[in-house]
Amino acid sequence: MTADPIAKNSTSTDPDAAHRPYREVTDAHGRVFRVGETDRDILGHSRKLMVYLPWIAMMAISVFEYAYGSAEDTLSHAHGWTQSNTFWILSVWVFFQAGVAFPAGWLREKGLLTARQAMYAGSALCVIGFLALSHLSNVWLAILGFGVVGGIGAGLVYATCINMVGKWFPERRGAKTGFVNGGFAYGSLPFIFIFNYGFDTANYHRVLDLIGCYIMIVVFGSAFFFKDPPKNWWPADIDPLTHAGNGKNATSLAKNPPAARQYTPKEAVRTGMLPLMWVLIVMTAGVSIFGISFQVDYAKEVGFGPLVAASSMGVMAVINGIGRGVVGWLSDKWGRKQALVFVIVVLGLAQFGVIWAGDIRSESLFLFFAFLSGFGGGAFYPLFAALTPDYFGENYNATNYGLVYSGKLISGLFGGGLGSMVVAAWGYDGAYALAGAVSMVAAVLALLLRQPGRTPVPQPTPVA
Repeated sequence: MTADPIAKNSTSTDPDAAHRPYREVTDAHGRVFRVGETDRDILGHSRKLMVYLPWIAMMAISVFEYAYGSAEDTLSHAHGWTQSNTFWILSVWVFFQAGVAFPAGWLREKGLLTARQAMYAGSALCVIGFLALSHLSNVWLAILGFGVVGGIGAGLVYATCINMVGKWFPERRGAKTGFVNGGFAYGSLPFIFIFNYGFDTANYHRVLDLIGCYIMIVVFGSAFFFKDPPKNWWPADIDPLTHAGNGKNATSLAKNPPAARQYTPKEAVRTGMLPLMWVLIVMTAGVSIFGISFQVDYAKEVGFGPLVAASSMGVMAVINGIGRGVVGWLSDKWGRKQALVFVIVVLGLAQFGVIWAGDIRSESLFLFFAFLSGFGGGAFYPLFAALTPDYFGENYNATNYGLVYSGKLISGLFGGGLGSMVVAAWGYDGAYALAGAVSMVAAVLALLLRQPGRTPVPQPTPVA
């Protein structure tokens, strides 16, 4: 192990770096850590702001995905759309929201797009998406406006927020990433009830226009303070070689050691772990999107009424968000892989539970399994967001996580649009049973995950 001082401006993209002392240390695996600078040295304030601002922005854009299902009936009546039309609008939105993560990450790491610029662009595209949903009755134009433009805007905001918190908290990213990611779910709660109780064909223009403006203002305001740390940055109060320092951080690093080195996207793909994570995202996100898209309709189908239908979706959104924070914290204690397997199993069991509750017409059981479905259907997102830099490092995390998250491209297709075809062919029971089976297969595959490049360091042989 070495700890060698180097030139103050080495590897930095920060113009103020030359005025701050730092050094780079290398661990036994060759991983380089830049230490010595505090968060206040770089930002002028605590890095906690890089948790709260992304969290606020994530809450703002959550209305796109988690409240859309509650608005579908009114949109269908207002614009003359079929149920299939509304499902495909959401599916296209999911496709572009997930698909923009990789190109946006590539642009950021090439220095062609800053985090602040990505957020500004995202805020403008998000308001265009809601204006399109409000004023365009032609379904193809609505798909273009809300699905494509709005999806790209929300994807820019989502990917930037997740990468930001991961870079600023490399020593305890599970809890922080989970907290920020949770805002993407429970931030939609007020809008779920607005769409169920205060949204109709008489006021839908005004409601959707105001929501679009709200998203733009919140995201634009949060973006003003966004700033990435220098490459290889590590908190000054934690020793990256021995993990000595704060007890909580030491526990997290023992369970989730830093990546053995900084993997480029090509190198990460060659390890085999990134493709496996992509497959797992496809399967688990597909089940989650299916639940988001059909839970309200299924509740009405079995006769539970609008209050239970809205409450079940509200419960799912709240627990989905809170579960992300809780599981992120647990992953710092248990380890990411163990927490991920647990979450995927819960997601699968919840799908079978929803069938049971519907068959016996039990509203209380239906809400309980909506609770479990919401927990499992959101908690895996921050785990993948934390696993990616844990396995492949922070320097290329924007593109590496963009590749992993792009699995949601496929999920959006079979979770929403193709899910509607399965419901039409097999009914809700058959569709939910298939979703549960997919989750269980994903849990088995998750057991194959392992951190690449981290092999025991050989000890010198004693000389007689």
